Amino acid sequence: MPPDRVRARRLELGERIRAAREHANLTQEAVSLRTGVRIATISDIELGHRAALIDTLFRLADGIGVPLADLVRE
Repeated sequence: MPPDRVRARRLELGERIRAAREHANLTQEAVSLRTGVRIATISDIELGHRAALIDTLFRLADGIGVPLADLVRE
C-alpha cells in the first residue's frame, strides 16, 4: 500500500477524472468503449485503488475530451 500522501493524491486524481467524465455525460462504459481501457481499471483509478499509467491518463483525457492538464492539475 502506498504512503497516505500518495493515496490522497490518487483519490484527488480519481475525483477529477470522475467529475470530468460526468460533466461530459459519459458513463465508465462509454469511456471504456472510446478508449479501450477496461471499466474495472477506470473504476479503480477513480476510486484511488490503482495508480494510473501516463498512457492510460492520455487515453482517458482523449476519451473524455479534456486536456490531460485538467485531470492532473494540483
